[in-house]
Amino acid sequence: MSEKKDPPYFMYFPGNYRWSAAFINMMGSAAYGGSDIGELHKIGQLLKGKGAEDDDAWFDACVKVADGVRAYAEKFEAGGHRVSAAASYLRACNYYQMAERFRTPKDDKALAAFRTGVNCFQKHAKLSDVKIEVVEVPYDGKSLPAYFVHAQNPKVKRAPCVVFFDGLDVTKEIQFVRGVTDLIKRGISCLVMDGPGTGEAIRFRQMYLRHDYEVAGSACIDWLEKRDDVDAKKIGIVAISLGGYYSPRCAAMDHRYAACIAWGAQWDYHATWKKRVDAQFKTSLSVPGHHINWILGVDSLDKALKALEPYKLDGVMQKMRCPFLLVHGAEDEQIPLADAQKQFDACGSRDKTFRVYTAEEGGSQHCQRDYLTLVVADMWNWFEDKLARS
Repeated sequence: MSEKKDPPYFMYFPGNYRWSAAFINMMGSAAYGGSDIGELHKIGQLLKGKGAEDDDAWFDACVKVADGVRAYAEKFEAGGHRVSAAASYLRACNYYQMAERFRTPKDDKALAAFRTGVNCFQKHAKLSDVKIEVVEVPYDGKSLPAYFVHAQNPKVKRAPCVVFFDGLDVTKEIQFVRGVTDLIKRGISCLVMDGPGTGEAIRFRQMYLRHDYEVAGSACIDWLEKRDDVDAKKIGIVAISLGGYYSPRCAAMDHRYAACIAWGAQWDYHATWKKRVDAQFKTSLSVPGHHINWILGVDSLDKALKALEPYKLDGVMQKMRCPFLLVHGAEDEQIPLADAQKQFDACGSRDKTFRVYTAEEGGSQHCQRDYLTLVVADMWNWFEDKLARS
């Protein structure tokens, strides 16, 4: 009988992939103001001894700590200490949204926590020394919620800009603490989006996931082209996790995009979920399995799989012409490295780069959650070269 090997990376909750992934996501965001180790330890202590499927315990622990951090923020704000208040509101937002991510379908408690998180972020935006606009991007007769984060110290009146979409279970607020403040220091603005199927768009506007994501991607360029502080010829796009399908599709189908990063690969998303369903979700998943039904707006897994049939990049990647960077972890348990290689090989861009992070150097987990500062440096350096210095 062979001995079961430990995974080649750190797990905060051994044997519990989903909780560990979420916890490490929070840990990594500390570099960008999204968490504090003392507050995370409080969450960990509250979850000590809890079962792997006890998502109510996860929700309660994260919300309890978020409430405490928000109380500090309100106290600091009332005392006129905007710097401390802004920082605390940002961390509270992250904890509220990470609390809510496992509650599907969304009940009133989940939506209330999420809305409180959004409110905390918008208070952060008002108090922060980073210039953040709360905006609406016209889309399909409605609009998508977003934040326009201004470039710092731009060298030109019309700065380059990067559109930053989310993934399967990410939000624009969680994306913000994935390095946006480092991007703007390079003189590049950032439009941080809740696309169809994510964030406020799905929770409060019932905008479901769609395979033709370029409709949302092109809407962003249409909106940015009207701004007098954006260089319309230097708009890039990045998206994380399932966003490895979104951003390449947007850039391949709309050649106005000047550069594209897939932060985590995708190839055949229908096949990915077929394997998960066949395994009865006894596999590495960042969310409960029925999350896919909710974001697609269907009531069964059979219908979900049917809806996912067109979510394939073969025939799409070949149409890309702009510079392309694909980053992926060698030990990614959600999307195999073989899928990443297929995506890269199919890319029609002459200027394309494939960066694989190993366990030895760090960043080998899904979307480099185990070495966030390294992947952020690599990606934003690449955008700086392609958009700001070109």
